[in-house]
Amino acid sequence: MAHKIPPAESSAEASSPVDASEWRRTIELPSERGASRLIMEDLLEQLGVHGWSPSDIFAIHLAAEEAIVNAIMHGNKFDPAKVVQVACVVSPTLARIEVTDEGAGFSPAAVPDCRLDERLEAPSGRGVMLMKTFMTRIEYNARGNRVLMEKQRPPAEG
Repeated sequence: MAHKIPPAESSAEASSPVDASEWRRTIELPSERGASRLIMEDLLEQLGVHGWSPSDIFAIHLAAEEAIVNAIMHGNKFDPAKVVQVACVVSPTLARIEVTDEGAGFSPAAVPDCRLDERLEAPSGRGVMLMKTFMTRIEYNARGNRVLMEKQRPPAEG
């Protein structure tokens, strides 16, 4: 069952800048394929507005997409009664993305290393490694249904 996309000015999706140098947005996404598009365009635009380099934007995009897809697919198991909450903060020196699903959670330490010979052709299992590789900081809550990712960069010299 497809969910209707609420209008951008909906209170559930309101952007709330704390000041001119920071953008914040929290949104609830339906547990369906392609739902990440409801936040990704704005996130990528704000990374550009805040002066992030194309390589950093690529890294953050990949990590955020992986986290959201994992939450929808593995966490909520595409259950239409469940949502994924995404909270973003973007400034010139910090990109912070928190993704929470309503699933049972998982143990990140139990995810097999996708670089092992026997895992090289496995259809899944690379997302956690990619998120760790591309972000400065990644933390899971104890239950394993929320991931906090940050990418930091030094302030521009001027």
